Amino acid sequence: MGFGIYGMENSWQTKPTDRFVLKWIKMNLSARITPILLRIEWLRPWMITLVSSGLGVLAGCVFALGVAWLAGCLGACAQVLDGVDGQFARITGQDSKGGAFWDSVLDRYADGAMVIGLIIYLIRLPHPWPAWAILIVGAMGLIGGNLVSYSSARAECLGIDIGKPTLASKGTRSSVIILGAWASVFWPGSPIIALVYLALHTNIAVAGRLFRALGAGSPL
Repeated sequence: MGFGIYGMENSWQTKPTDRFVLKWIKMNLSARITPILLRIEWLRPWMITLVSSGLGVLAGCVFALGVAWLAGCLGACAQVLDGVDGQFARITGQDSKGGAFWDSVLDRYADGAMVIGLIIYLIRLPHPWPAWAILIVGAMGLIGGNLVSYSSARAECLGIDIGKPTLASKGTRSSVIILGAWASVFWPGSPIIALVYLALHTNIAVAGRLFRALGAGSPL
């Protein structure tokens, strides 16, 4: 296993639950920023978490205003910083359950803001899809994304095995939205693909977990 800064193993870069997309972002992007921020003595992990979530919420607001490419840039910055806070905490020995809780809760604000901003952006376009259809698909994406995170936490609390972490995790969801936002430069309606993906993949993943949980005992 390779060694990183200060002779530490590279395990500081990621968590065991990180899937492909999030792991790549943390190892190739976040890990380049974390060593630089370590030089700031007064900096704390919760500050990085707050900035990351704030950028995510801002990205959602900018999306709703119709500037999709800028929303994608802000969302990308938020995504990278979301990996920095955990790395910073592990390296400095400041990782804690409270910090993990803080990070998870604020992530939901950023997630929700970006999806809502995406929905509003699409409704404002001269799009062939009616507003009610976009709202339904958007609601499915928003609910499905939250349920992916909630089902993971609930299963862990109950000790239920729901299989490996899903690819519909936050890292993948955010990356798809960001790519859709950037693609709007070439086709303004491209974010609709991201919204449909969110609605389908997240709910399919949750349905799979519900089916797997039947093995732990009937819910009836």
